[in-house]
Amino acid sequence: MQLEPEEIKAIITRLKRANGHLASVVRMLEDGAECEDALLQLAAVNKAVARGGYALVAAGLQKCLAEGGPDSVDTKKMEKLFLALA
Repeated sequence: MQLEPEEIKAIITRLKRANGHLASVVRMLEDGAECEDALLQLAAVNKAVARGGYALVAAGLQKCLAEGGPDSVDTKKMEKLFLALA
C-alpha cells in the first residue's frame, strides 16, 4: 500500500529530525565525546526512529480500515510489520 504525501508528512518530518540528531551523535563521537553522553543521545535517536516506524504502520492501518473496513486488514501482515519494529 502506498500512502499519500499528506498522510505521511508528519512522519517524514519526524524521521528527518531523527536523521539530523543521528548526525550530531556521529559528530559527538568524532569529537571525542564521553561514551555515556553519546549513548544517551543514540537512545533518543533510536526511540525517534521507532516512533516514526510505528506511526507509519498506524497510518497504513488507518488507510486500510477507511478504504476497505476491518475485513481488508491482513492481520498476519500487520503483526509481522509491528514485530519488525520491535
